Amino acid sequence: MGARRWTERTMEIGQHAIAVVLTVIACIRAVTNGAPLIAAIAVSVVFLSWYTLGAVRAARTGALVLAKWWLIVLAAAWLCTLLVSAEFIWVAFLLWLLAGHLFSLRIAIVFTALTYIATVVAPLALYGQVLAPSIIGSLIGAVFALGLSRGYIELLREGRRREELLRSLELAHQNLLDLQDELALTQRHAGEIQERTRVSRDIHDTIAQSISSIRLIAHAEAERTTDDHAAQVLGQVEDLAAQGSRDVRRIIAALAPAELEDGALSAAIRRLLTRLEEDTSIVGRLDLDDALPTLSAEVEVALLRTAQSALANVRQHSRASRVMISLMDVDGAIRMDIVDDGVGMDDPENRRRNPESGFGLDFIGSRMSELGGELVIESTPGSGFAISATLPGQSQLRTRGGGLGTSAQGTVADSAGRLGEGGIGTVGGSEHSDTDPGESP
Repeated sequence: MGARRWTERTMEIGQHAIAVVLTVIACIRAVTNGAPLIAAIAVSVVFLSWYTLGAVRAARTGALVLAKWWLIVLAAAWLCTLLVSAEFIWVAFLLWLLAGHLFSLRIAIVFTALTYIATVVAPLALYGQVLAPSIIGSLIGAVFALGLSRGYIELLREGRRREELLRSLELAHQNLLDLQDELALTQRHAGEIQERTRVSRDIHDTIAQSISSIRLIAHAEAERTTDDHAAQVLGQVEDLAAQGSRDVRRIIAALAPAELEDGALSAAIRRLLTRLEEDTSIVGRLDLDDALPTLSAEVEVALLRTAQSALANVRQHSRASRVMISLMDVDGAIRMDIVDDGVGMDDPENRRRNPESGFGLDFIGSRMSELGGELVIESTPGSGFAISATLPGQSQLRTRGGGLGTSAQGTVADSAGRLGEGGIGTVGGSEHSDTDPGESP
């Protein structure tokens, strides 16, 4: 970027130098060949003054339309100089440079041709003749100036393209780093949740069961015994077991993932939909498959994160009035569809990312890929937006590649009718029952 700016600045200085040098030389030659001194100086000053005014205005505003009109007036001022002396024909070289820079190629050729004709007609009108070297020299100068200015424009365009490419590469690199960080955090978070869940289940299946058994045995023996002291001791044992059972339940609750601490993915998604409706008035609906199996913590967290990211996109970009989430068992695989009736997207496969709005869809696809699943995006303009996240069954769950697909038809059309069947007040489906490990192990 610094090199391009230096080149532009150098070309500008060179252009200004050409304007001053050519005008001064033409004025001197005009006076030498008999032109009135005051007239030659006057037209030179007027020409340079208008040129300076236009150069300053262009540097400040950068308005191309004004610059074109400025050049037309400058050409008119140049024609006035030709009335004083034909020696000013050499200033046309500056006009040809500016025409190639400011006008389109077709208009620049017409402008150059007209000014070239003026360089031939002026000596003929003032001196009665025009020399062949002057005709040929002016023609070569016109072609050279026009080619030079057009080449300069192409160099500027190429420089800008290189800068845009460099910025795109830098942005892609930063996005890749952000994606890697997100993947690392997701893997670490999933590992932490899996370990905490394993520990909580081990406690439930061992210590909680033993304490509950001690409590039941103590209670039964206390009712059968006739020894008051033994009954008192057994009552104390039962009370201690009950206290231990409550402590175990508290520990298990503390180890459970925060988002799923009530033990149900459906309840967590309902909370997301409820919050979405409270914040935006977008009506939410949840459909659950009655045959949905018990999911591992890793799968539940992945699906919950997917729902969170998708609903965030609905909140920020969709302009939807309804959104539906369905969770179902499809041939042993777990599939979650999220459909809204918003503005949709023209080409989801080639969607353009806004750096300020994050990378939610890419992260969802990466999360599905990590678990061996896939993410399908379906959208058409004005027909809503839908994503379908599928994870394999527990026996097939593993980390592998693949996972992000797009389609322009299907899920939106199939699900559009279901969006109007109910709102958050009728969020349907079966509830997962929560088992208290201490009360009924």
